[in-house]
Amino acid sequence: MLLKPSVFVTRQIDPVALDKLAKIANVEVWNSDSPPPREILMEKLRTVNGIITLLTDSIDEEIISSASHDLRVISQMAVGYDNINIQMATRRKIPVGNTPGVLTETTADFTWALLMAIARRVPEGDREVHQGIWRPWGPNVLTGQDVFGSSLGIVGFGRIGQAVARRAIGFKMKVRYFDVQRYPELETELNVQYASLSTLLSQSDFITLHINLNPSSHHLIGREELGIMKPTAYLINTARGGIVDSEALYDALKFRQIAGAAIDVFETEPIPAHHPILELDNLIITPHIASASKQTRARMAMIAVNNVIAGINGEQLPHCVNPEVYQS
Repeated sequence: MLLKPSVFVTRQIDPVALDKLAKIANVEVWNSDSPPPREILMEKLRTVNGIITLLTDSIDEEIISSASHDLRVISQMAVGYDNINIQMATRRKIPVGNTPGVLTETTADFTWALLMAIARRVPEGDREVHQGIWRPWGPNVLTGQDVFGSSLGIVGFGRIGQAVARRAIGFKMKVRYFDVQRYPELETELNVQYASLSTLLSQSDFITLHINLNPSSHHLIGREELGIMKPTAYLINTARGGIVDSEALYDALKFRQIAGAAIDVFETEPIPAHHPILELDNLIITPHIASASKQTRARMAMIAVNNVIAGINGEQLPHCVNPEVYQS
């Protein structure tokens, strides 16, 4: 009787997806909200045939190098995969999967939730009410900024950036986008204009980030870029924390160089409890939950499971970020 392959899952994921995986593999799930310690990851990769990882799992060169030759697949339950050393995985002929496309609309929705909340000072109003403060209606009480008819700058015009632009149509916003390539057809369809990064930053009321994190985009938004934004502008980031220089952002918010920011991602997660950025009143921070709808997380889990099943069966992954591993 053939032994079932073994799979390690670094966090509890949707039970329907886990049940599907358990039918063809022996599955071990890390039963903690915190990532498995480094030594656990190294131990597991010496014995399992597949692993399902999250963004908070550091699958670096050393860990992949120490993996057994029986490791057939790394399946990431996320679109991004900058936590995985893809070069080392490719050298070891280990395919790496991800979950693209499935979280586009959910992340775009959350981007708008942050944009509206920071523009209209929703968290501040909520906090005041819960603290027993209910100021009399007045012309200047918790006044925010109009969204309708304002200008929106989108940095990165992939699936999520385009979905954000579609939502802006109903708000009759003037939309500019910056990307490494132009999309002439979409410029007509979505009534958007291509602009240089500097033009977009200097002319937009709201700026939202939707690019991948890589060496060229690390700290793309730094002191210089924040310095050319309008003092009335807001920055929204649901992409990756490393795109923004966090110290520069802190200074820009503290000294009111920009009106505010709403971020779902930070360079170091979780943010240290005593970090001074947490004391700012013109900043909304959420704990990396842009894709956190029940429906989307269930779909992400199923795609991750389908990737790992294909990998342990020696088949090509439905969503593979290093397809060169299949070249002979």
